[in-house]
Amino acid sequence: MDHTKENIREHYDVEKELAQKLRNATKEERGKLYSSLYDELYRRVPHHPQLRRKNNTELNNAMRGRLKFIKHYINTNTTFLEIGPGECQLSFQISKSVKYVYAVDVSEEITKKAEFPNNFKLLLSDGVSIPVPKESVDVAFSYQLIEHLHPDDALEQLRNIYNTLKPGGIYICFTPNKLYGPHDISKYFDKEATGFHLKEYTNRELCRLFENCGFARTRVLVGARGYYLSIPPLLIFILEHLLAKMPFYIRKFVAGNALFRILLGCRIIGSKTR
Repeated sequence: MDHTKENIREHYDVEKELAQKLRNATKEERGKLYSSLYDELYRRVPHHPQLRRKNNTELNNAMRGRLKFIKHYINTNTTFLEIGPGECQLSFQISKSVKYVYAVDVSEEITKKAEFPNNFKLLLSDGVSIPVPKESVDVAFSYQLIEHLHPDDALEQLRNIYNTLKPGGIYICFTPNKLYGPHDISKYFDKEATGFHLKEYTNRELCRLFENCGFARTRVLVGARGYYLSIPPLLIFILEHLLAKMPFYIRKFVAGNALFRILLGCRIIGSKTR
């Protein structure tokens, strides 16, 4: 189905309606709503981009870049965890190179007909819990996940991810920077995310969250297409501070430039003390 204005509007209306339920829900209610609302979104928006990608067996360029990057941190003895795997393409590819893969998601709608590798397990979560054994994971990874959490739940989930890591384990977190957002379907209509991106972050905000959860060290990466370098976080924090003072449309234009996206895209690695 084509990516028409009518489809975009329909997607926006449905997602905004469902996201508002999450924003207004209590903590107890959100534990059930994360799963049910995403399943409802995929049922009511059959042209949703993730459902269209479900039948694409070839990795796209962005996925190949993530795979290339992660391979620097894994080996045949690695236990890998992906949180928010979507159609699980990345986890399936990683399973060829590691000992075991856990994938944790709030919905199984996208993977209902998928064939799982023998060393792979899909686990359903309430959106906060990470139901894998404590201190069993060497490398945890999420791509565009934390922005989907209610801000009251983000810290709790991050602590749960920390607890799954072995001493010396790492969590790699990729999320779009809010300074050139919003990045969900509301980007076509609003100045702030009103869809299922319940809160978008800056690098500075994410590093603070990691520190609050006990990560001994955080690194900020810059780069693209699987090639990333670690740089002093303070440089990125200063750039973010300057951009945040600009009017919305100027900031979005400047920060959305390809060079600034390479610099600002939130890519954090948190390391657990050995």
